[in-house]
Amino acid sequence: MFKQTFNKELTKYIISEQDRLYRLAYSYTQNEQDALDVVQTAIVKALSAPDMREPRYLKTWVYRIVVNTAIDSLRARKRLVLSDDWVFEDEAGDSSEETSLDMQDALNKLPADLKTIVVLRYFHEFQLQEVADVLSMNLNTVKTRLYRALRLLKIEMEEDHE
Repeated sequence: MFKQTFNKELTKYIISEQDRLYRLAYSYTQNEQDALDVVQTAIVKALSAPDMREPRYLKTWVYRIVVNTAIDSLRARKRLVLSDDWVFEDEAGDSSEETSLDMQDALNKLPADLKTIVVLRYFHEFQLQEVADVLSMNLNTVKTRLYRALRLLKIEMEEDHE
């Protein structure tokens, strides 16, 4: 009985988050078909997994499955690229394509573990504890890596503007 309830909640959650799950997968694969494959594989894994002990962790659990599936897919292809069609707002509030491209380039230069933290934190609006849960890391490790990633991004962005 609990399995049916869990699967209904899981299905409802996946449907509500399908666009965000796709964008997360796409940020790893940088390819529409590969991203769709990752999401599909992740959903199958989630639906066939044993029940969760703590349903309140459904969000981080599903995201962890998508992240791990995307990384596994990329390892199989022997490449790891992270990008997305992000658009950033400049101080005037106007969309700045140049800033977006600079940020994409800077993100692509980060190591994969740092990129993942930045993407989950700022583009998927995860709390730091949720990022730690998704990546199975200590919260302080996530904070340290996020700080390092932001410092590297700042340096890279400053170099691009010189």
